[in-house]
Amino acid sequence: MSTGQSHHTPQSRGQLAGLSLAALGVVYGDIGTSPIYAMREALHGVHGVAATHDNVLGLLSLIFWALILVISVKYLVFVMRADNCGEGGMIALTALVAPTNEKARRRHRMLVLLGLFGASLLYGDGMITPAISVLSAVEGLQVVTPVFAPYVIPITIAILVALFVVQSRGTARIGSVFGPVMMLWFLALAALGVAHLVQHPAVLAALSPVHGARFFVHNGWHGFLVLGSVFLVVTGGEALYADMGHFGVLPIRLTWFIFVLPALLLNYFGQGALVLRDMTAAEHPFFRLAPQWALVPLVVLTTMATVIASQAVISGAFSLTRQAVQLGYLPRVDIEHTSQTLIGQIYIPGLNWLLMIACIGLVIGFGSSSRLASAYGVAVTTDMVFTTILFSVVARSRWKWSLPAVVALAAAFLAVDLSFWGASLLKIPSGGWFPLVVAAVVFTMMTTWSTGRSILAERIAERTTTVVELLARIEAKPPLRVPGTAIYLGRDPTIAPHALLQNLKHNKVVHERVVLLALLASAMARLPDEERVRVERMSANVFRVVVSYGFAEDAQVPSVLEQLRHQGLIIDLAESTFFLGRETLLATNRPGMALWREHLFAVMARNARRATKFFRLPSDRVVELGTEIEL
Repeated sequence: MSTGQSHHTPQSRGQLAGLSLAALGVVYGDIGTSPIYAMREALHGVHGVAATHDNVLGLLSLIFWALILVISVKYLVFVMRADNCGEGGMIALTALVAPTNEKARRRHRMLVLLGLFGASLLYGDGMITPAISVLSAVEGLQVVTPVFAPYVIPITIAILVALFVVQSRGTARIGSVFGPVMMLWFLALAALGVAHLVQHPAVLAALSPVHGARFFVHNGWHGFLVLGSVFLVVTGGEALYADMGHFGVLPIRLTWFIFVLPALLLNYFGQGALVLRDMTAAEHPFFRLAPQWALVPLVVLTTMATVIASQAVISGAFSLTRQAVQLGYLPRVDIEHTSQTLIGQIYIPGLNWLLMIACIGLVIGFGSSSRLASAYGVAVTTDMVFTTILFSVVARSRWKWSLPAVVALAAAFLAVDLSFWGASLLKIPSGGWFPLVVAAVVFTMMTTWSTGRSILAERIAERTTTVVELLARIEAKPPLRVPGTAIYLGRDPTIAPHALLQNLKHNKVVHERVVLLALLASAMARLPDEERVRVERMSANVFRVVVSYGFAEDAQVPSVLEQLRHQGLIIDLAESTFFLGRETLLATNRPGMALWREHLFAVMARNARRATKFFRLPSDRVVELGTEIEL
């Protein structure tokens, strides 16, 4: 684990420019489309304030300092130092605070649960972002002419359906256009803002934090409520951290400070200048920036930008799910790789259709982006609070920063985070409950699966024995040997696989050569090749193979067998048989989990993707031996 250096190290200016352009297309889609609705919600939303001179300058001041403190300082300067072998995001950060020894693990259990709930919140965000982004873009048609008003919802749904349908093809083919389109988008943001800023440069006075302070003094409690709308300008901050592994720290930082931040600020200040000249523009300040002839092209460009922003969130949900599966927090799911060269390009069919249904339901249920904004922000603000807490633990425990420095930094970040969080919590009755409900469901599934796996391992251990004891029994009373190689997959390399015991008990035979294969997920995102495979000869013809892999990597058995050749263990698939244990789980009143959670765990286990497909085993060489286990 490093403290700021990603595994991406651009070797040339051209390579750096390429990564920066790609980061522009993927990382900044969410935060880059916030100008469409953030200022509008602050002035015209449920808790909007009147578009007076002092209020506009106050809002612009809060927007400016939010972008500086939350994105520029917190995430780009500090949080992105906490990379897990180059990978970022809530799961990666949670893995960094999860210690290896049992005593420390119990002490840090609450932190791990905090991280898991934070990761669960991102699923709710992944449902709301495509809905609010695309809907807010299509609503621009109403600014062109009110004739389009009845068609906004159907057009939005059609775009969302098309977006999710093409997911199976992957973003590898169309990813090359993301960067150029988003570059055009940010150039348009800057140009639209400058056109109005030069007409009213006095709004630049809002750079002073004094105007932000006055805003709260003049508006009191109402001003605090508006913070929930101001926060919309920094939604997408988590994406900077989560996508760090794809592009590296340097391209993301350079793109932000050189291109994205200036474009966003110019646009927000341009909107402020427009509203000061024409208070009626507060209803749609973003689209009113454009002259009448440019409205239709702007709506088209805005729709493209919001689709790209949605794509980034959907891809993030896919990556988060894979990480959770690898670390044992979710059951195996159907994961398809859509690129031969980019391991991060994946597609999860079940999750894809679930997200699509949720997005369409949100669009129909809320009916407008303004109402959806009431549900937006609760998940992200909560996630940002958790990120600050976990980052502080990493800084103290792993990097050994001094306690006063960690406390001071955490206090500064939490002062901002908790202010936004408190304002966002007030949105719960008007829609903010939705991401919390989604997070609660996902969190329950994650903790149930993780706890259930531990209980299942205990139950299996009660029925089996250690590898050493089993080999001693076989040596004392040798069974019949049959030709070929038997490969037994197990969870614990020290415990004899249950399938082996079943085979001995019922068939009373052992193959000429036995390989006990244990696949272990590491808390690190990636592992060097020299640490991946460990081979141990247990007896003349019995080998124990322990394969470790990072949570950002795939455990594919055929590739593992190829690596074994370099260690002198040659396995011919045509002469080998893979033995897997298949447990039928029965919920009981034995100590462990609540009965309803045991039932949930059993259902999740039954619907998990079969190990044969997940580990890429040759289906015609697999034998499954089943048994019933009471939880």
